[in-house]
Amino acid sequence: MSEHLTDAENLLRQHNLKVTKPRLKILQYLMSHHNHPTASTIFQAISGNEPTYRATVYNTLNKLVDAGIVIEIKNSDDSLHYDYFVEPHFHIICKQCGKIADVYYPDFETVENRMRAEAEKQTGFITSASHLEIFGICPDCQKKNNKRDNQKIRHINH
Repeated sequence: MSEHLTDAENLLRQHNLKVTKPRLKILQYLMSHHNHPTASTIFQAISGNEPTYRATVYNTLNKLVDAGIVIEIKNSDDSLHYDYFVEPHFHIICKQCGKIADVYYPDFETVENRMRAEAEKQTGFITSASHLEIFGICPDCQKKNNKRDNQKIRHINH
């Protein structure tokens, strides 16, 4: 994770945030892991030798979200997940198991900007950020559903 140390420090300074050990650890974790972790996952990952308080993790994540460095993603079970949003992308979320995957789309930034401009035109809002989520059923859940359906059919036919 140390290869992200300088990037994390610079990013915090660019957003006028104080460079602290917890902020660095959390940001480095998010920069090097693209697993859309929950606050609890991050807490467990970074609270090794030095004591880290759970409230510090939540407060730091809130600051990073407010600064626009990190985004929050709410999945199907209403749990909050976090993503370091370095390259423009959107998310697809499984409605059954809550798995979150990144989707990179050519010219996504252009499409997103057009959507924001249209939102501003229709509503009078001034937009500051946006995030697109698509919901569906992941391949693993599709397989489970197919097995369950096949078992029901076999049970009915016997």
